[in-house]
Amino acid sequence: MATTTASISIASPDIISGMGLNYSKSKVLCKAGVCTGLEKIQSGTREYLATGAVELLDESVVTTDGANKVYIKNLSTDATEYFEIAIQSEVLGRLWAGDWMFIPWSAGGSNNITVNPSVATSMKLEYVVVHE
Repeated sequence: MATTTASISIASPDIISGMGLNYSKSKVLCKAGVCTGLEKIQSGTREYLATGAVELLDESVVTTDGANKVYIKNLSTDATEYFEIAIQSEVLGRLWAGDWMFIPWSAGGSNNITVNPSVATSMKLEYVVVHE
């Protein structure tokens, strides 16, 4: 049985005036409804050369309605560039240069993940899907 653990740590000596912040959490990623670890992973890097919404992930890559987890990172180093991330037509937000996201994904129906680059020049992102 595979075990996949996601971890996050946030630290700042001065985020709150006169006080520091140190936050760490980790979680074993399990299949839907059981304590068995997620066993499959798909990853890649994609380059976009035009603006307009493009499908990044569709339900064919995962178990529909399973405990799917998605990581996406904007690899741009230009602070003015972003990817707009959406599921169906619902915009989740913008990933600015160097930003990343980690979300659960219910892939059933037409819940495909799309990205829309802010510029028509070369923009890259990386993604990882951990799934059943």
